[in-house]
Amino acid sequence: SADKFLMIPDYLHFKMCGARVGEFTNATTTQFFHPTKKRWSVELLQRFGLPTAMLPEIVQPGTRLGTLLPGVRERTGLHAGVEVIAPATHDTGSAVAGVPGAAVEGRGRLAYISSGTWSLLGVELHEPDLSERAFELNLTNEGGVDGTYRLLKNIMGLWIVQECKRSFAKGGSTSDYPALVRAAEAAPAFRSIIHPDDPSFLNPPDMPAAIADFCAETDQPVPGTEGEFIRCALESLALRYATVLNWLKEMTGSLIGAVNIVGGGSRNRLLNQFTANACRRPVLAGPVEATVLGNVLVQARACGEVGSFADIRRAARVSSEVEEILPEDDASWGEAQHRYARLNSKRYLFGSRG
Repeated sequence: SADKFLMIPDYLHFKMCGARVGEFTNATTTQFFHPTKKRWSVELLQRFGLPTAMLPEIVQPGTRLGTLLPGVRERTGLHAGVEVIAPATHDTGSAVAGVPGAAVEGRGRLAYISSGTWSLLGVELHEPDLSERAFELNLTNEGGVDGTYRLLKNIMGLWIVQECKRSFAKGGSTSDYPALVRAAEAAPAFRSIIHPDDPSFLNPPDMPAAIADFCAETDQPVPGTEGEFIRCALESLALRYATVLNWLKEMTGSLIGAVNIVGGGSRNRLLNQFTANACRRPVLAGPVEATVLGNVLVQARACGEVGSFADIRRAARVSSEVEEILPEDDASWGEAQHRYARLNSKRYLFGSRG
């Protein structure tokens, strides 16, 4: 009985200006968008007997959708000429548009990590990678600005740290995030390593207990202090990043010269340093608000204020504070990577669909 299928950002555009269209970057996450024909995969849906008449026209980021409806103008006090412009409505799509990639010219391809509760580690491609190997590694192809694709891996991110802090607080701890990071920095290195993407860490009732169980199962010392738990989580994330980065290097067949970390997680300098060490590449940290920056710059280009996609990246660079963190020459990270690769859990098969 539906008339139009609109994802949440598309619905907000509809309520603002009446446009009933689907934006490309978010449409690519539905699993019924054809990645090479760049349209809805109507044939696939019809094979399953699913309706297709409700599917809207697909538009690209930067499309001018119309002006504010009278009711919106009345409620906001904005004038009749205010336009509604579609950004990259998928938040990571806007974040990647806000990555100041020109800062690493001459160092090879740039990888990015959109770092927050989840970590999304990937590279930007002009065409999707639909190979069997990409499927085996569970890499995803999500749409980007100007018809690009984000070949990336969803990785459990700072959720593990957030849930540890929540459990510590229930036990009476008053440590804030800076205090936890300082405690982690002082804790012994590589005492315990986990697989961040193990299903046991998705939503356990007690995150430190889940980490302790994993370590016990894999014959490793169980963390005993707040600092040891947090260091375990941060070192393990960095080792996971290094593994996935090697996969992306394999998939693209090209040198990856640096990693740009954006989002709230880019403020965690210890994780940034661990990432540089594990990946053996410079890390560029920032901007924190890459999603907002990419969103507004795509809209600015639609209004003629910015030229090419390269100009968007240059504008992002000069508008942001970006810190460069160089890898420390420490052989222990190589040894830790071998330990990480050997880890095996009954609940998690390393590298297979995960």
